[in-house]
Amino acid sequence: MNEQLQDHDGEDEDGPVQEPRLWQGNGWTARVIKNEDDDGWAVAMYKDGVSEPALVGPWTMGRDKKNPKPLDVNAFNTLIKTASEVIRRHEQHMHAILHKNLYIMTEEGELKVTLDIVPDDDDPYAMLAATDEMGEQVARVRVAASFKLTQDSAKAWIENDFRAPRQ
Repeated sequence: MNEQLQDHDGEDEDGPVQEPRLWQGNGWTARVIKNEDDDGWAVAMYKDGVSEPALVGPWTMGRDKKNPKPLDVNAFNTLIKTASEVIRRHEQHMHAILHKNLYIMTEEGELKVTLDIVPDDDDPYAMLAATDEMGEQVARVRVAASFKLTQDSAKAWIENDFRAPRQ
């Protein structure tokens, strides 16, 4: 019987960690940490392979009002859901910043004009493109990452025979 207990007590290196202040699984790690701003506790959620937390929030005190409440499966699953939502919103926000489009009516029909920013650390730039109603690309030019896509700037680009706008 002692052998069975030892087998269950031994750490499984491939299994998830489920400790009162550290919980890992499903690609995430929850770590309960001392809140530096006051006497309370916080929980940080890390996506596997990412060094910065996706979410840091307050954590409940335990019954002794000194130590944190231990993590459990329900809390962990809720934290995963919340942290995943934070990441999803951040990705949507970044997509909205880096990819813009609008529609311009021309004599030949409607054109979809897109601006896709490439946030390179050394040489950021953007690609300005026009696509017709059939989905065929009409023009594509490289522009400065700071280029502002507006109805007026798109019309000016089209009227200038799709030549790269002056920077």
